Amino acid sequence: MAGFLKRTWAEIDLDAILHNCREAKAAAAGNIMAVVKADAYGHGVRYVAPALEADGVQWFGVSNLEEALQLRSIGIAGHILILGFTPPECAAELAARDISQTVYESGYGRALFAAARDAGVRIKTHIKLDTGMNRLGFDASPQTADQSVSEILALFEGGGLLPEGLFTHFASSDLDGDPDGGFTREQSDRFHRVQAALEAHGLRFSVRHLCPSGGIYTRPGDCETLVRPGIMLYGFPPSDALQSDKISLRPALSVKSVVIMVKTVRAGDTVGYGRAYTAESDRVIATVPIGYADGYPRVVSNRACMLVRGKRARIAGRVCMDQLMLDVTDIPGVRAGDIVTAAGADGGEFLPVTEISALAGTIPYETLCMIGKRVPRVFFSGGKEIGQINYITESFPENCWTTAGK
Repeated sequence: MAGFLKRTWAEIDLDAILHNCREAKAAAAGNIMAVVKADAYGHGVRYVAPALEADGVQWFGVSNLEEALQLRSIGIAGHILILGFTPPECAAELAARDISQTVYESGYGRALFAAARDAGVRIKTHIKLDTGMNRLGFDASPQTADQSVSEILALFEGGGLLPEGLFTHFASSDLDGDPDGGFTREQSDRFHRVQAALEAHGLRFSVRHLCPSGGIYTRPGDCETLVRPGIMLYGFPPSDALQSDKISLRPALSVKSVVIMVKTVRAGDTVGYGRAYTAESDRVIATVPIGYADGYPRVVSNRACMLVRGKRARIAGRVCMDQLMLDVTDIPGVRAGDIVTAAGADGGEFLPVTEISALAGTIPYETLCMIGKRVPRVFFSGGKEIGQINYITESFPENCWTTAGK
């Protein structure tokens, strides 16, 4: 592999992402808004988004204006929706780059309208309804839905905001906190009641979307004109509770490192910070250059495993900032230079991100997003390497990255 130091890196299978996108589309029987915020959940949006667009995806969801501008800068021509906040003074930039903006309450909507009017532009707008998430959105609860309808109608009276989309976000469509689906059904009912009220006043939205990844599994009838797969694109259902014989996902990311030192420690010796591991007998310990600065969680010290030569090796001691140690006593012949798999497949063994996440007390979303920027991403399609992103060295002066690293 050329172009990065063989220390710790991530491999991304773009074919797996395209497969997962097609699975989501087939399950939803509708169009896709690919959620590629947070650098495509840590996978590298500069390769992921163009691959999705080339495969027919026409909508992309991002968190903020910078992410939207990044998509335009890499040539994404499709529709882009900012799901979060954009300062109203950026109205001209939104219009110039043909970026749609979420409006989630009347004060923000009025400020965006005023900025658009002052700039002489019109902003494509998606109205977000809060149907029970209580994060962002016009309140769609029965007590205040009529007021929200009035506020939404008022926003479009001056023409500075263009009514493009109406959407909400399910809080528990992955069944976490809603095992019988009743809360999600109520969210759906609230959405459709507000939608009907707006349409009764002549305000219609050509784009409507309710379902994130969880909703694609549990509420396919609510898919409307778009669905918003996020974690599904990268190979994971949003929770272990969701299984479907109609949806087959393929994890797209593997994390690799190398053994840089092997030594034998004697019975009674301790390993690492805090002497958290004590050898009960003579043990063979391999040092690996990956740590919590790379996004590998320290909390899994002494518990998680990695794959070496197709076999599991448990972490010995605490995960350090830049390194950790593995007990490879039961794996014959381990030597410096051997590939270590922190997540992914090696031979007949597979180490899923979900396992690491569970040990860390978190979810795959966070585990993926926490992979550090000093971990190069290496992209594959058709079984061949097609490109890389090295977030560190790409900022070097042109003559700084020596042939030693290429």
